[in-house]
Amino acid sequence: MNDQAKGLLFTTLGVLFVVPDSLFVRLIEADPLATAFWRGASSGTIILIGLLLFGGAKGFRAVYATGWPAVIYTLLVAATTVGFVKAVTQTSVANVVFIFASTPVFAAVFSRIFLGEPIRRRMVLTMAVVLFGLGIIAYGSGESEISSWQGDAWALFVAASYAAALTAVRKIKDVSMIPAIPVAYIGAALLISPFTTPLAPVADQWHLLLGHGFFIAVATCFLTLGPRYISSAEVSLLILLESVLAPILVWVVIGEDPGQLAIVGGVIVIGALLVSNAVALRRRARASHQ
Repeated sequence: MNDQAKGLLFTTLGVLFVVPDSLFVRLIEADPLATAFWRGASSGTIILIGLLLFGGAKGFRAVYATGWPAVIYTLLVAATTVGFVKAVTQTSVANVVFIFASTPVFAAVFSRIFLGEPIRRRMVLTMAVVLFGLGIIAYGSGESEISSWQGDAWALFVAASYAAALTAVRKIKDVSMIPAIPVAYIGAALLISPFTTPLAPVADQWHLLLGHGFFIAVATCFLTLGPRYISSAEVSLLILLESVLAPILVWVVIGEDPGQLAIVGGVIVIGALLVSNAVALRRRARASHQ
């Protein structure tokens, strides 16, 4: 299997495993911090056991030998553990995943600020349309019973944090960052634990808690491996699948209707990113044939 096929397979599997993430948060009846605790602790432990069984401690040494990029990556990924649960519990799933779709926009801005990379005209136009779509989503949150600007703000925080994490490790692509993930997830769980009662939901919801951790662990590993083999445009296109599938899954299982304005705003955001990445892939294909 060549690198292109590996990248497409890993990223697609990662997206499919992350789709039920929001549904698990909806189904687990617990304090949001307790849910975030188990999301981090269970998925982090599963990834940690796998890494120790198959690679020992050398992967951890390689990651943290890179210095500040790995530390920044770990802290930002840890922050998303709480941020995601807070977002899903305070606004609609559709709002959350549509806002998450804006991650490439944040990544472009951070790459310009911290890495000095130019923002092309295509990306400027994409940003303008995405911001317009996010504005519609935010406006719709004021008219929806299941949405709120607080949850939307948490979703924006997670999108920005994840984009910043990816930017921090742009220059160390040869080092797999998977070992940093259990450190981030378990570390976040430990920091959360004094502020909640994590054992409260275990008795009758252990299967949901473990299932949630398993799906996140598998998705995280695949989504960390995939971008090492394919371009960011290809990764972004595949990740947009979550923005389509996650709200549909939640709608089918628990009947959560995100509202018309959320759907309109989401279509604008996804459409802008879809066109932008399609243009990038077409230009890349032309360049490779010249």
